[in-house]
Amino acid sequence: MMHTVAVGASAGGLATAEGLRRLGYDGALTVVGDEAHPPYDRPPLSKQILSGEWAPDRLPLRPPTELRALDARWLLATAATAVDPGTRTVSLADGEHLGYDHLVVATGVRPRRLPGAEAPLDGLHTLRTLEDALRLRSRLAPGRRLVVVGAGFIGAEAAAVGRGLGVRVTMVEPAPVPLAHAVGSAIGTALSRAHLEHGVDLRTGTAVARVLTDPAHGQVTGVELTDGSTVEADDVLVGIGSLPNTEWLEGSGLPVDDGLLCDRYSAAAPRVWGVGDVARWFNPLFGRPMRVEHRAHAAEHGLAVARNILDAGTPRPFAPVPYFWSDQYDLKIQAYGYLRGHQQVAVIEGDLDSLHFLAAYRTGDRLSGVLAVGMPPRAVRPWRAALAAGRTWSEATSLPATA
Repeated sequence: MMHTVAVGASAGGLATAEGLRRLGYDGALTVVGDEAHPPYDRPPLSKQILSGEWAPDRLPLRPPTELRALDARWLLATAATAVDPGTRTVSLADGEHLGYDHLVVATGVRPRRLPGAEAPLDGLHTLRTLEDALRLRSRLAPGRRLVVVGAGFIGAEAAAVGRGLGVRVTMVEPAPVPLAHAVGSAIGTALSRAHLEHGVDLRTGTAVARVLTDPAHGQVTGVELTDGSTVEADDVLVGIGSLPNTEWLEGSGLPVDDGLLCDRYSAAAPRVWGVGDVARWFNPLFGRPMRVEHRAHAAEHGLAVARNILDAGTPRPFAPVPYFWSDQYDLKIQAYGYLRGHQQVAVIEGDLDSLHFLAAYRTGDRLSGVLAVGMPPRAVRPWRAALAAGRTWSEATSLPATA
């Protein structure tokens, strides 16, 4: 009987398992995950869970009955430690060895940590797991002081939640304009304005030199910045990006470089596939390799790999339009495509001052991305279709306005 092993029990691993069963796979199926929880939704961690709007019981991606219906062996709270593609064997931390016919690598990412602050400290946080979110949530209260290191989307969402709870928030960002590397300077400035208007102390062009602590109690007391200033804090949230979980692949011979390197079919080697955050695959729609860290992408990716496992003779390229969203204050931010490395950005509808706009991004001679803030679905829909169709910049910018 064929045996498929998915290492990673989050959205990507679940989507692969569901896709296999839905498409008629009747072989053995094992899903390995290092967290104790069955698959759960991560985007709400920095939004509804951190704010207290949701209880943790709303996070599971599927009820237990649907997981049981997959007829899979779930090995939770169990880490994979090595893989041997030659013998097609995965080694686990508990000493078990799993033979496989197909291996799906869906191990996701982990937060980067501040150099020199790797040791556990009371009040020093990252935000990736349910436990991370609940720990930080328990400490957020009116009048407390939170420093958010990094003004990316996770940090910005946490800052917005903190202000909504009456927390005094300072956000520290080394770049002169937050998110400028991805969305452009003008739009990064506009999005930053929302934080300033809600009372966030935004410090740009400076970084954290060291975390200040009370050694007697192992408690964070603030941060010292590279500009020489200090910021007092009860809690420090580090949101400076992530690293793909590929250490367990060392020595396997599988190609790794900022993720598991995969071809256009999401294959890293014969019978080895990459799914979700950990996979850097070649997206033929955009003509470039990319690694996408978003929940919707992981689900779509898992289904595509399931299809290719079952259609090994005629695999299909995985060519999606990446999508993510962010909720900050009363702003709904949506982005489609690949915004990094763009050469031009143009506001197509609305205006930056009102924070209701749609912006289009050009790379080469084609439309490469769209970002919408506070815009209705009808305004975004034709642009998403243009991205999926691979429209040129001139074709896309001739689309009629929806307003």
